[in-house]
Amino acid sequence: MAMTSAPGKLTCPQFSGLRRTCPSASTASTARPFLLRRAGGYSAGRSSRTVVAMAGSGKFFVGGNWKCNGTKDSISKLVADLNSAALENDVDIVVAPPFIYIDQVKSSLVDRIDISAQNSWIGKGGAFTGEIRNRAPAYQTPLDGLRQRQIKDQLKTWLVHGAEQLIDIGCKWVILGHSERRHIIGEDDQFIGKKAAYALSQNLKVIACIGEKLDEREAGKTFDVCFQQLKGFADYVTSWENIVIAYEPVWAIGTGKVASPEQAQEVHAAIRDWLKKSVSTEVASETRIIYGGSVSGSNSADLAKKEDIDGFLVGGASLKGPEFATIVNSVTEKKVAA
Repeated sequence: MAMTSAPGKLTCPQFSGLRRTCPSASTASTARPFLLRRAGGYSAGRSSRTVVAMAGSGKFFVGGNWKCNGTKDSISKLVADLNSAALENDVDIVVAPPFIYIDQVKSSLVDRIDISAQNSWIGKGGAFTGEIRNRAPAYQTPLDGLRQRQIKDQLKTWLVHGAEQLIDIGCKWVILGHSERRHIIGEDDQFIGKKAAYALSQNLKVIACIGEKLDEREAGKTFDVCFQQLKGFADYVTSWENIVIAYEPVWAIGTGKVASPEQAQEVHAAIRDWLKKSVSTEVASETRIIYGGSVSGSNSADLAKKEDIDGFLVGGASLKGPEFATIVNSVTEKKVAA
């Protein structure tokens, strides 16, 4: 599916890694953001509104993905900061600690913040011997195809916590499809879709991650990639009621580069349009679509102003209690604009 007037390619030559800009024909001194559009499709060019509303009908949603970070002491400090933070009421808040600290966090965190796992297995648990690392593997370069396949094969004998176990220790959510599992571990769309279906069948809600790599964005494939990943979920789930979609452009995760509010809105609007056309109007209206990718206390307010951005999935900034609180409280930007 084309995103510009030239199928499969972005026509504007200027690209900084964050956005492309196309100088106006009428003024050489002013550049406007180059938004990724499908030919004849959904765009962010909507009429202005007095109220900055959410296109999704659910509550603003902010998740903190702690990834493979923390110790007992640092997590105790982080939990204390979250417990004492002044947080806006009209927000669903979720944090995803490392597996080995879930019970510690669950037993000490305030009830209004839900717990998420960072992954779950494709089916019921059993004879799957597992291993837990004290740090992430020290890969110096992207894994080649053979190594990715080897790791994927090993997943068949590693324990990835079963949904039943996660429910048992108090998790209500699980993050599935994160780019680090897609591109390092080698999980494909079908495998992720099956994991989501099983988690939902066990009453575990799903944060469904999608997003394009830098070379895919430069090649004009952003929408194609995101829609294919969405289809991986849609092919296996029977209900979207307990799914939140997290759009996380891979080139923005942990890099300090964040999609501009206009870029993020453009993709979020296209995702909602895909849901309307491929699933149902009701699902498109009710599903929350959140943004992830170097979200911080300094950029969350501007991002939150966009109609189709229904919240955030936060990485590094979620490890800092006061900054995470600032991101949660960016929900106030959804109120009446001046």
